[in-house]
Amino acid sequence: MTVQVAAHRKPRQRSLGGSTARTAVTLALAGAATATVFDGTGSAAPEPTVAQVKAKVDKLYQQAGTATETYDGAREKAGAAQRRLNALRDETARKQQKLNSARDALGTFAAAQYREGGIDPSWQLALSSDPDRYLDGAAFAERAGERRAGAVARVREQLREIEQLHGAARAELTDLRSRQAELRRQKRTITGKLAQARRLLARLTPRERARVTGDDGAPGHATRSAPDTRPPLDEPGSAPSAPDSRAAAAVAYAYQKLGSPYVWGATGPDAFDCSGLALAAYRSAGVSLPRTTYAQINAGRRVSRSELRPGDLVFFYSGISHVGIYVGNGQMIHAPNPSAPVRLAPIDQMPFAGATRVA
Repeated sequence: MTVQVAAHRKPRQRSLGGSTARTAVTLALAGAATATVFDGTGSAAPEPTVAQVKAKVDKLYQQAGTATETYDGAREKAGAAQRRLNALRDETARKQQKLNSARDALGTFAAAQYREGGIDPSWQLALSSDPDRYLDGAAFAERAGERRAGAVARVREQLREIEQLHGAARAELTDLRSRQAELRRQKRTITGKLAQARRLLARLTPRERARVTGDDGAPGHATRSAPDTRPPLDEPGSAPSAPDSRAAAAVAYAYQKLGSPYVWGATGPDAFDCSGLALAAYRSAGVSLPRTTYAQINAGRRVSRSELRPGDLVFFYSGISHVGIYVGNGQMIHAPNPSAPVRLAPIDQMPFAGATRVA
């Protein structure tokens, strides 16, 4: 008997097509979106508060200020390297001119000797009709030969000196290029930090920006619409006066510059960065200060906060990256950052790092 066994086949799955497929995709996306909403990963990040923006902007300005001081120092060193290189090139040109003259003289002598030929001195003596006169002439020629030998030696020495100058110039040029590369790096850092700060400030309303930059009339953030050339008059016995006429002149200069814009790398007369303002103020009083904050703090005698007198330089942050000019009553004049002009401010609005009375 033949037994027929039925073939068991796995039923084929029907493919989704048309509206059925679209419905499935829509449901899947909706489910994913729902899950995202519930687990919080798809929710938009909350907008930062004004206080958070201020903290971030202040930090960016501090970092830009540190980079600015490094930039100022690198630019000063690059300028010195360029001056040294120029001096080496000038000295090389002078020595090369002397060398060329000496070579021309030797060349003239060599050409004359070649044209005249040469007779052995013993034959010249034998053939001479006046041996005594010949011997006198031979002695002169010997002396002339010594002078020519000396000229050759001097040419050789000049060649060595010029080669040394070329070597020094090559080293100076390498140093200059390194300084210039550092300037470019610091410039990129500064512009990057300032651009970030501008983008953050642009997201705020005008009133919020004023709160962040300190232009809201809050105490300690005052600026003056017209320059005031007179330092504030302290109450009798309330605050000491400037220690000398130079400090008083520096304070008066700082008051004249209230409202001037901050421009990194600037030293006046119309724009300043923080150390540029200090430099310009004391320059007006006949005192030469170093360019950077970390050098200016060593430009005089250190004084404590309790000993401050008008004209003292006050420094801030652990890296000594900001400076102001103390004017009395706990106030200073400083160039804060690109969003704020030269202004009066309390010295306790930033971390105090030290003070110097300019020598």
